[in-house]
Amino acid sequence: MDSRMEVDIFIPCYIDLLYPETGFNMVKVLEKLGCKVYYNTNQTCCGQPAFNAGYKKEAFKVAKKFINDFSGNRYIVSPSASCIKMVKDSYEDFFLNSSQRNHYKKIQNKAIEFTSFLTDILKKKDVGAVFEAKVCYHDSCSAHNGMGIKKGPRELLKYVKGLELIEMNESETCCGFGGTFSVKMEPISIAMVDQKSENALATGADYIVSTDTSCLMHIDGYLQKQNKKIKVMHIADVLAQGY
Repeated sequence: MDSRMEVDIFIPCYIDLLYPETGFNMVKVLEKLGCKVYYNTNQTCCGQPAFNAGYKKEAFKVAKKFINDFSGNRYIVSPSASCIKMVKDSYEDFFLNSSQRNHYKKIQNKAIEFTSFLTDILKKKDVGAVFEAKVCYHDSCSAHNGMGIKKGPRELLKYVKGLELIEMNESETCCGFGGTFSVKMEPISIAMVDQKSENALATGADYIVSTDTSCLMHIDGYLQKQNKKIKVMHIADVLAQGY
């Protein structure tokens, strides 16, 4: 009998369309730690882009599809604190007086961000990764402010052989992305990502690491435009190194 923990994975839009290797690397880590991974190919978006833009009816339609796509009892693991926060928090009002509320509450309890699943559910800190690099860590707003994720990712990074974790100043300050904020408030967003980049560059790190691809995409776009050498890397990509 297969006694491995079974998990569903939810792959966010950014990762599906732009950084698929991050999704594959998350699966690689989960499988190495003994999980049996399921991927429902019917899954699409969590609805966050529509919700943040004010299209709540459209977001609700996506939310209903989401909870139907994940109808089992397995943990729903995602490499995005932002998407998981959407499911756990923003969906609450959608299903407040819904006939599907009980089903949603099961989904709410089972949805979990990737690093939290490793440290809080699997109780793992050392995943056997090897990565010779200096890195600094960016606390995304959704992870830190929204879900209290701070210690876990750092513990995972500290156990990566060859990796030196250097804390940057104001690691918890927003990078300026914020979804549509970076479009609607571009000058403010640019000032914020400039400060974030300067704090990261001051550490002398080779990479900026985070739980959220959306933040990293925003930071990376600015760094490339400014011809800065520091790179960005999702924590799932770091933890899959050396396998």
